[in-house]
Amino acid sequence: MSAAATKAGKTRRARRRPERHKAGKKSGRPGRAAPRTLAEFMAQALAMEREAAQRYAEFADAMDVHNNPEVAALFRKMATIERKHAAQIMAQMGWKEGATLPVATPSWEGFEAPETTPGDEVHYLMQPYHVLKLALANEQRAERFFARLVRAATQEPVRRAARELQAEEAEHVALVKAWMKKVPKPERDWASDPDPANTAD
Repeated sequence: MSAAATKAGKTRRARRRPERHKAGKKSGRPGRAAPRTLAEFMAQALAMEREAAQRYAEFADAMDVHNNPEVAALFRKMATIERKHAAQIMAQMGWKEGATLPVATPSWEGFEAPETTPGDEVHYLMQPYHVLKLALANEQRAERFFARLVRAATQEPVRRAARELQAEEAEHVALVKAWMKKVPKPERDWASDPDPANTAD
């Protein structure tokens, strides 16, 4: 079983998880110096998309373990979307798979990129609305991150690329919000399980 599946299993007794991230951990703030070159910046953007895709895929596997196929399918759809964003960056930069990419210290605070959902925010009984709410928070953090990089960048190519990605993330925010209107909101007792799983932590 994957680490994500184990985490999801450990949350099965929880009711609701906090929807806000701890300050400084997942704020979307550039916590370090802005990238010095366009290549360094785009390599970081690529890392963000790939990490987000991997986490969504892990959550999909975890939902399959807990027999929640509808949410698993939605997580896989989100993973596919993030992979497409990564492919667009590769194509834009003319990078090929397996190529050596520029290495730069991440500009975000904490260990995870702004667009990555923390594992402890996933519940095994969550519904599609919850998935989209997590996705919305991810896109909003990414939009704020790029907006702050626009202000922090010292090189015009980096500033211009950050502004373009900020605009793309703003579009993603609007799309997820529209998507959320098409799925039902969960009932207040959505996390109640009359027959909870009995597995050891």
